[in-house]
Amino acid sequence: MKTTGSNNQQRTSGMPFSKYRPFLDTNPVELPNRQWPNRRIEKAPRWLSTDLRDGNQALIEPMDPARKRAMFDLLVKMGYKEIEIGFPAASQTDWDFVRALVDDDAVPEDVTVSVLTQARTDLIHRTVDALEGFPRATVHLYNATAPVFRNVVFRNDREATKQLAVAGTQDVMDYMEKKMGDDVVVGYQYSPEIFVDTELDFALEVCEAVMNVWQPAPDREIILNLPSTVERSTPNVYADQIEWMSTNLPRREHVVLSAHNHNDRGTGVASSELAMLAGADRIEGCLFGQGERTGNVDLVTLGLNLYTQGIDPQIDFSNIDEVRSVVEYCTRMEVPARAPYAGDLVYTSFSGSHQDAIKKGFEARKKKIEETGDNTWDLPYLPIDPADLGRSYEAVVRVNSQSGKGGVAYLLSTTRNLDLPRRLQIELSSIVKNHTDKTGGEVTADELWHIFADEYLPASEVNGLKPWGHYALKGTNIATGEDSRSDLTATFSVAGKDQEIHASGNGPIDAFVNAIEQLGHRIHILDYQEHALAEGGDATAAAYVEAEIDDTIMWGVGIDPSTLTASFKAIISALNRTRR
Repeated sequence: MKTTGSNNQQRTSGMPFSKYRPFLDTNPVELPNRQWPNRRIEKAPRWLSTDLRDGNQALIEPMDPARKRAMFDLLVKMGYKEIEIGFPAASQTDWDFVRALVDDDAVPEDVTVSVLTQARTDLIHRTVDALEGFPRATVHLYNATAPVFRNVVFRNDREATKQLAVAGTQDVMDYMEKKMGDDVVVGYQYSPEIFVDTELDFALEVCEAVMNVWQPAPDREIILNLPSTVERSTPNVYADQIEWMSTNLPRREHVVLSAHNHNDRGTGVASSELAMLAGADRIEGCLFGQGERTGNVDLVTLGLNLYTQGIDPQIDFSNIDEVRSVVEYCTRMEVPARAPYAGDLVYTSFSGSHQDAIKKGFEARKKKIEETGDNTWDLPYLPIDPADLGRSYEAVVRVNSQSGKGGVAYLLSTTRNLDLPRRLQIELSSIVKNHTDKTGGEVTADELWHIFADEYLPASEVNGLKPWGHYALKGTNIATGEDSRSDLTATFSVAGKDQEIHASGNGPIDAFVNAIEQLGHRIHILDYQEHALAEGGDATAAAYVEAEIDDTIMWGVGIDPSTLTASFKAIISALNRTRR
């Protein structure tokens, strides 16, 4: 036998990787005493949904007014208290939507709307004009501060870039004071756009200059948003940048530090979570991660990640399918089947070993609750209880060619209330696997029931199945003799002809076995189990019999309102299966 050893030969992809520079070569962060790795998240941040602004502008077909309103109403219903509703100076469509919310009195008193503007006087004035009539509102101003934008896009030096932010802030203050009455609660948010690529000392300098204009105080907070407009570093580097800013900002107690993460590297969620550890007070994002390029950070994933750690996200995710349905309607984009928490398949196991573990986990959980009252969630392969999100357990286990006995047994248990003995589970899973190997697809719960019924139950009990079975039980009568033995009269259909047999035994089942032997078979019962059925029409009991019949070991199943008759039917089932 040969084993593989190490291969230290230098390899190359042949791709021009040398044209790219490591992020830290151009954006170093000096933070030798970083604290965020030793912290833990203990509460939810403030949330800002930007679905109606950042998310909407990234859609192939932006939302029409009806879809925008449906999205806004969903966000309010879920509990989001800060919602960025648009860029009213950018288009008449955005302006009309913002004004419609005022005209319809659609914004609850505890919800703060936010609108975005660039640092231009005409745009600032039109943006503030759009807010007339709102009881609470935030103006969000931004300008690009990163070197590549200063040097290539705008051809501004550092001082001109800073003065643009300062002048824009002053414009916002002056015009809000002119337009807004004392009964309106107004807030201000500033974003040094492309923060992650901006030199930290310069980002701090610009933010300080903006704060000097706004003059944050105990009743006058300022929101400083530090966006990874294009995600270009690992999450730990972004966390270092956030902590550096949080540590060095003056008047930090009056600053709401906000993180706005995109997902270009696929680590937007991780970056946001590490940002919270590093000092971020607020997270901006979109439901299911809609947004430019690879999207904004996913607020659903972030919120439910907190939930699985025993932290109240302060957002209602209890009907996740409704949330997904509304978002798909509004955005005309589907949520992937594997999207965390909300995808069609995220609570589904096809693997046999996974299914067996989940089945045992549910059984152990039920026992633990009954014995101790401990409701703590701790199940294999399920980080969250699907029921908490309005999902049923029926979708947790689905059967295909990769499935084993656990999945088959789980589906029959949850859809038909059948609690199969372990050895019967093994036998049935082999039968189902033969079916899936031939068809190559998934077996639904209904299809599984038909496979099971065709194999174990008389055709008369399941519609649509071809009749089978050499024997059928037509009726029985049991009497108890003076010696406490059971006297049985049973009528069988044998190859379509009725035959009445009289037998006795130490009990009804023993008597029935003796009757079967009069039909010319040797039979010995190896295992017998039965249980009541919680539902299933007239069927109230299920019986399972493992029997050795004419040197063949076979399982049989019977279902009947009478537990005793179910047992008799199970024996007939096993007998028929030896002849099939």
